[in-house]
Amino acid sequence: MGVYEELGISPAINASGKMTALGGSVLDDTVVAAMAEAARNHVVMDDLMKVAGEVIAKATGAEDGCPTTGAASGIAIAVAALVAGMEPDRIERLPDPGDRPHEVLLLKGHSVNFGAPVRQMVALGGGRVVEVGSVNKVTAAHVEGAITGRTAALLYVQSHHTVHKGSVSLADMIAMGRRHDIPVIVDAAAEDDLRHWPATGADLVVFSGGKAIGGPTSGLVCGRRTLIEACRAQYTGIARPMKVGKETVLGLLQALRTYGDDEVGDGGRERMAALAAQLGGLPGVTATVERDEAGRNIHRAVLTVDPVTARLDAQGVARELAAGSPPVFLRDHQANTGRLSIDPRPITVAEEAELVTRISALLGAG
Repeated sequence: MGVYEELGISPAINASGKMTALGGSVLDDTVVAAMAEAARNHVVMDDLMKVAGEVIAKATGAEDGCPTTGAASGIAIAVAALVAGMEPDRIERLPDPGDRPHEVLLLKGHSVNFGAPVRQMVALGGGRVVEVGSVNKVTAAHVEGAITGRTAALLYVQSHHTVHKGSVSLADMIAMGRRHDIPVIVDAAAEDDLRHWPATGADLVVFSGGKAIGGPTSGLVCGRRTLIEACRAQYTGIARPMKVGKETVLGLLQALRTYGDDEVGDGGRERMAALAAQLGGLPGVTATVERDEAGRNIHRAVLTVDPVTARLDAQGVARELAAGSPPVFLRDHQANTGRLSIDPRPITVAEEAELVTRISALLGAG
C-alpha cells in the first residue's frame, strides 16, 4: 500500500498537465535524491539562497535568481522588492507601502485568476493593481496614460489564461518601462523556455519550479542583480510565511541542472496522434492533435464531444472520469464548448492505456 492509499486517497491519473491542483510534477529520481540528501543535513540558509541564485542565473541567463515557494509568491516578492527595496523599515511595514510608489499597471486581459487572483499577489507585496484598457483592446497610449509618479512596476502575464488579442506586446511594455524608468515584471510561470523571457529585457521574471521545470512545488524570480538582492531581503518581511525549505531549494536546483535532458523533440505529437486515432473512433468523438495555445512545444490530443451521439456532453465526460477510481483528469478548460484535451507530459504509457479503456467504457464502446 502506498502513502496515499494509507491516507485513504487514490493517486490520480493526470492527463491535464502540470497543474497545481494535481500536485504539479512527478519528480525525477535525481530530484528526489537531492531532496532526501538535503533533508539529512543542516545548512546556513542565507548561503544556500545566494548559491542557488548562481545556479538559477546559469539556467536562465539572468544576472541572479531567488528561489520561492511558487510563482504566486514570486510575484508578491518581486512587487515587494520594487516597493520596499532593501530598507528594513520599509520591508517590515509591508504590505503598507507608505509614501512609496506602489501602483502596478496590469493589462486588463492579464488580470486573471490562476487559482487565486494575480491582483491579490500584487497586494501581498504592497502593490495596488491598476488595470489598463479593455480585455480585448489595450494600446500603448492606454499604458502610457496610466503611468504616474505612483507607478512602481509594469506587470506582464504570459499565460494561456490571458488575452493577447488586441493587446500590447511585451516588447512594447519593456520599451515603455525603459522610457519611464519603471521596472517590468514578467510572470512566465508555466513557460518552458527559461532563457527567452529574461532575454527580452524584463527586469524580473517569475517561473514556477513545479511546472515545466519538473521540480518540487517551488518557484523562482530571476533578473537584475540589485533587484534580486531586494527579493532575498523580503524574507525578513512579507516573504517570511512563504519561506522555501532547504529540501525544496535543492530539488529545484537539481531540476534546473537536468532541465531539457529528456525532452521529446516533437512535444508529444506522435504519441498524441496515436492516442487520437484510438479515441477518434468512439461514438460522438472527433479527435485531433493541436499545439499548445500559448505557443509552447506541447501537442495535445483534443476530443470534441457531440452530446447527442455520445449521450454525454464534454463536461459530463470529464466529471465521470474524475469521479472514477482511480480518478482521471482531462484538460477541461474548454469543456463548455465541447472540447477536452489530453496533455502528453504527465501521463505514462500505462496510464494512456487506462485512459482509453475508461473513456471507451464510458461512451459504450468497451
